[in-house]
Amino acid sequence: TGNNRAINRHQWDYPELQVLLASTGSPQHRAFEALASLIRLRRRQPAFHPNATQFTLHLGRRLFGIWRQDRDRRQSIFCVYNISDEPQSLLPSDLNLVGTDSWKDLIGGLSTTPDGDPIELQPYQSAWFSNRE
Repeated sequence: TGNNRAINRHQWDYPELQVLLASTGSPQHRAFEALASLIRLRRRQPAFHPNATQFTLHLGRRLFGIWRQDRDRRQSIFCVYNISDEPQSLLPSDLNLVGTDSWKDLIGGLSTTPDGDPIELQPYQSAWFSNRE
């Protein structure tokens, strides 16, 4: 097509896509539901507003992280992604969490504190640690 973005993009036939998504046991349906759930969760978080503050975290070569804070500074979210194919350990103190707040992973439900135990992230796992649900 001459458009670099067209490479490796499957052209879905809409009726075929409807059949795949309707079959609840299919991998496509499960993937769709998981993504839709994450999108719904993300939309409820003020720190993910387009005008929210965002900074990149320095967590090494195998973890990618960003810190987001909503416009009124009440919600912070530390997004951490294991971008490797091996489990990675993360010290909560590396995130610079505020000690007076409670912190919970919005995706997996794990609670932590700034001086808490190391967090084990499985290969390609994501975690969104927030001080507000």
